[in-house]
Amino acid sequence: MRYTASPFRLWRLLRTAALRTAAFVLLLLPSYALLAYVLLPASWHLARLPQSEPAITYTAEAIPADPLNVALVGSREQVIESMRAAGWLPADRITLSSGWRDARSVLFNRPYPTAPMSTHYFRGRPQELAFEQQVGKSPRRRHHVRFWRLEDAKEPGKTVWLGAASFDAKVGVSRFTGEVMHHIDPAVDKERDRLLADLKAADVVASVSQVEGFRRPGSARNGGGDRYFSDGSLGVAVLRP
Repeated sequence: MRYTASPFRLWRLLRTAALRTAAFVLLLLPSYALLAYVLLPASWHLARLPQSEPAITYTAEAIPADPLNVALVGSREQVIESMRAAGWLPADRITLSSGWRDARSVLFNRPYPTAPMSTHYFRGRPQELAFEQQVGKSPRRRHHVRFWRLEDAKEPGKTVWLGAASFDAKVGVSRFTGEVMHHIDPAVDKERDRLLADLKAADVVASVSQVEGFRRPGSARNGGGDRYFSDGSLGVAVLRP
């Protein structure tokens, strides 16, 4: 005689399995958080790889991050106004509120066009300005760029801002630490050229040029372990007064 489970018994079995799975996941979360956000980042801090590449940014764990590939010449106000005119919005600072909103927007695919960015460092300093363009419904995909100010010029309008532009293609985990993060499109030069084209289209630049051999051409990996390739050139836009 074939035994057939009743719908009620089947439902109880499924509910028990679901509860056990949820309990297992909840038990794993603290271990994952400890490993990805404390132990592995700390190991990179202890390793402290020599920062020998002068045209590369670094993560908070001192892992080589994105290449510098664009520069703007102008005052801080000019940079902000010009980027806004070109359709790029300043990113919010990282706070508990913005971090929670960012997590919800990514998880539930909701808009957040000024979502915060992770902090990268150049010459030991965090980025001073960051801009983005959301693609789609949420910050899962976005064009973004971070800028660092070089030493102040005698004339504010001649201050140089070095930037690292790339495209966040999807959300995943770091191949180095396991942290939740964005993975970039490997064609970083395309993002450099796109940003310069947006500025030109907004008619906010006096001139655009290219510095050949600014970095070593070829491919490398960024702070999340994503491979990228570049011709090593720096695109330079002089902003209008």
